[in-house]
Amino acid sequence: MSKITIISGSPSEQTRLNGVLDEVTKYFHEVKLDSEIIHVRNLPPKDLIQGKFDSEEIVRANKKVEDSNTIVILTPVYKASFSGVLKTYLDLLPQNGLEGKTVLPIAVGGTFGHLLMIDYALKPVLAALGATHILKGAYILDRQIKKIGNNQYDLDEEVKIRIETSLNVLKNSLLQEKNVTSIIG
Repeated sequence: MSKITIISGSPSEQTRLNGVLDEVTKYFHEVKLDSEIIHVRNLPPKDLIQGKFDSEEIVRANKKVEDSNTIVILTPVYKASFSGVLKTYLDLLPQNGLEGKTVLPIAVGGTFGHLLMIDYALKPVLAALGATHILKGAYILDRQIKKIGNNQYDLDEEVKIRIETSLNVLKNSLLQEKNVTSIIG
């Protein structure tokens, strides 16, 4: 069974990224894949800022990543890059903390002008952490996510389809990996 960790890199609790997170977790539940979530904003700020690799909560979060073979990274786009809070957490992963893992990045931004942020800002950092199997990912405009109150969000149908397509590619990658493992092992 594949172990999946979702890293949510929003600094805010009230964020459109939660609509995407809900859609991703709903998908995993429907296809019977277990996932855990790391809300980076809930990690101790002092530990993140001061780079406390030995912090109990950082160690626990890193263990989730270590024990997973699949990582889904969710981030808002700020100033043509991924969130600073996500960067502070990625800095605390071991040097090859993503080695051998399949990574799916999903970003929410304000304009199509930041569409390439995944390729030019996030993917190089993921590769520096050892990730070699980084999927295409999805970029979503924040206006495609409607706030309906109580930290609940409604995604445009087109966005749901793109997220599902990305997650199907991920699922197929996991199934292919499982088949190769069963043949070898």
